[in-house]
Amino acid sequence: MKDLRIVYMGTPEFAVPSLQILVENGFNVVAVITAPDKPKGRGQKLATSPVKDYAVSQSIPVLQPTNLKNSAFQEELKSYQANLQVVVAFRMLPVAVWDMPEIGTFNLHASLLPQYRGAAPINWAIINGEKETGVTTFFLKHEIDTGNVIFQEKEVIEEDDTVGDLYVRLMDKGAKLVLKTVSAIQKGDYPQDPQDESVEIKHAPKIFKETCEIDWTKSSQEVYDFIRGLSPYPAAWTTLNDTTFKIYRTEKLELATAGDKPGDFKTDNKTYLHIQTGGNALAITELQMQGKKRMKIEDFLRGNNL
Repeated sequence: MKDLRIVYMGTPEFAVPSLQILVENGFNVVAVITAPDKPKGRGQKLATSPVKDYAVSQSIPVLQPTNLKNSAFQEELKSYQANLQVVVAFRMLPVAVWDMPEIGTFNLHASLLPQYRGAAPINWAIINGEKETGVTTFFLKHEIDTGNVIFQEKEVIEEDDTVGDLYVRLMDKGAKLVLKTVSAIQKGDYPQDPQDESVEIKHAPKIFKETCEIDWTKSSQEVYDFIRGLSPYPAAWTTLNDTTFKIYRTEKLELATAGDKPGDFKTDNKTYLHIQTGGNALAITELQMQGKKRMKIEDFLRGNNL
């Protein structure tokens, strides 16, 4: 049994359960690295990351470097004498950092690598209409998301899953996989399988607001998947009557039409809003008008005419 000294790196809510499960199972997390505090909201008060909040509650030392290549930061990191680093939802690491511990640095990625390498794997799996995804732990090396796989767990994508639904399930499944991985590393008995580069690999690039505009010329299934693949964040959007709307949920309609061309819409201004795609129309069930709050379609139509 190896005596592990672990440095944990992560920032958002997604990274908290993995840290928590290690602490609650008695592993020695000697320090946590997370993003610097950021001004947030109207008052621009400094907000701390969810990972920092948890680490502070457990009295674990927290480092918040602005530059991971900074030599003073790297010296401080070295002083913790970690022999393993665990990374969950953090930024890219320089070689000097990920190569520092004797055992190495492993990352939790929310896809079945080598598929969906990149920043937004949960979104793209849904956008592309996949029926299955999962979580992978793998050792870091130079090229992003390409290192040897330790373990993988599969997760079914349901037909009506949004990114929000799948995110929660993968966050919990990922935490259990991190625990399984660290336990195996402690025993010194764990696989390191090279990723299969012979298959056609789909990528998961970062998503930007301008790439979230709905293309109504696509089939109703493609538009349906695109919307749920961006819901609740950053949210797919469209323009109706020169006003921008975020669209959060839709339902597929059998053989319904809402106009002659994609993007045309039909509504009774009481209970339904149907928008034409390149195939059948979709019924909008939840949306948010610019400057207003998110609403169910009936509530929205009660106060707004289209």
